Amino acid sequence: MNTDKKITLAERVKSPTPKFFRKVRTIGLMIGAIGGALLAAPVALPAVVGTIAGYLATIGVVASAVSQTAVRD
Repeated sequence: MNTDKKITLAERVKSPTPKFFRKVRTIGLMIGAIGGALLAAPVALPAVVGTIAGYLATIGVVASAVSQTAVRD
């Protein structure tokens, strides 16, 4: 990638994403969905499960967001 050219965040999101980062984005979305489902569960879960679910949701969102902004040359 030409590092001299600056692109905006909107241009990054709209640009084609490399295959590896598409996989990371998909995995991140799945991890985030699992965490969100555990957090929204209608049954009482142990505190440690709630904590882990929060971490899973955060990891999923961050992985998806970072991988979405990766661009091809």
